[in-house]
Amino acid sequence: MADNPDDLPPRELLRQAIEKLRGRLDALDDCRGPWRIVNEDQRPYPQTISNIGVPYVVANTHTDPSHPPDIAQYICLMHPGVGRGVLAWLESWTGIDLREDAALPEDARHAIAVAGLLLKAR
Repeated sequence: MADNPDDLPPRELLRQAIEKLRGRLDALDDCRGPWRIVNEDQRPYPQTISNIGVPYVVANTHTDPSHPPDIAQYICLMHPGVGRGVLAWLESWTGIDLREDAALPEDARHAIAVAGLLLKAR
């Protein structure tokens, strides 16, 4: 993977982002989502996020119990099904000519921007 995704040509940026996202999704195995907040109504500390249908704890958030479970809700929103949708969308751009010197359509620029953000994330 590149140290600085901004230095990669669009085709390589997209390839590396797809590879990274696919690897992260494959590593989840049975923890496929959707996810839910187990104790959302009680708003205890921490909020526990689990995989629906498979007894895996996905994450705990450590927000103060007096606050709404916004962080936990966001994690649930971004479950692996959403990741697979993003992966399919990025893959749809792999057959398009994404040369650096070409004027890229707006949709391609959005895909390249998302790919760059994926590569910058840990």
